[in-house]
Amino acid sequence: MADTDTLTLETTKGRVVIALRPDLAPGHVERIKTLAAQGFYDGVPFHRVIENFMAQTGDPTGTGSGGSELPDLKAEFNAEPHVRGTCSMARTNFPHSANSQFFICFDDARFLDKQYTVWGKVVEGMDVVDTLNKGEPPRSPDKIVKASVSEAA
Repeated sequence: MADTDTLTLETTKGRVVIALRPDLAPGHVERIKTLAAQGFYDGVPFHRVIENFMAQTGDPTGTGSGGSELPDLKAEFNAEPHVRGTCSMARTNFPHSANSQFFICFDDARFLDKQYTVWGKVVEGMDVVDTLNKGEPPRSPDKIVKASVSEAA
């Protein structure tokens, strides 16, 4: 996966690099790239961080109910497993409701398989994700300082 586009999240705890997987979810990867390019994720908190489960971000309101002004995405559920480092889109109970929020799995969460759209995998900085302040929401949430996409050579 060396020739893969990557999303870099500079967080208040350090750098996280995510390999994007357009082969799994082309629409979702395109949305993440668009929002990152617009600066949408800059300053956005990790509003839901559950020990041994996942860290969720992508809502500028920090409440878990916000998103971008772009339309919701059609689900691109795939067979990629929800394991440590998996990046997947958050959504409501409606399958086609993913917009801007996403989560990074701390641990295996296979019960989410084929119900949420996996679009990437942390390739550097899982140790940083592990140190994010926990809570729903955390008392002092960590933030994405800057999100940027690097195109593959």
